[in-house]
Amino acid sequence: MRNGRPYPDHGLSTRDWAMIPPRQVRLDTLTTTKRELALDALLADDSTFYGDLFPHAVQWHGEMYLEDGLHRALRAALQQRTVIHVRVLDLDALPPVQPPEEPATASIPAQPPVPGTRTG
Repeated sequence: MRNGRPYPDHGLSTRDWAMIPPRQVRLDTLTTTKRELALDALLADDSTFYGDLFPHAVQWHGEMYLEDGLHRALRAALQQRTVIHVRVLDLDALPPVQPPEEPATASIPAQPPVPGTRTG
């Protein structure tokens, strides 16, 4: 159990999450990102309580973090199930973002003189 997300913001919307197919995940491999099950957050419009049938998890540095759907995981645990279907965003599988390299001035070709102009 953690309090907060240790991974970078992914910026996925509810519609984006819906494009990720759910897969079976063992409950004992999930780390929650919330210490408490807050009812006001549970009933929020973007919560999986109303919308998505599957919890959302993020794979980051070999750890799977339950981002949304804690109520579904809790219900599965209370029913003594060991696996649930989860939409998993695997950040470990994405290539690392490389900052753009600054061009060296030596690599910029010199412009030829404009015809008909004097130099010097």
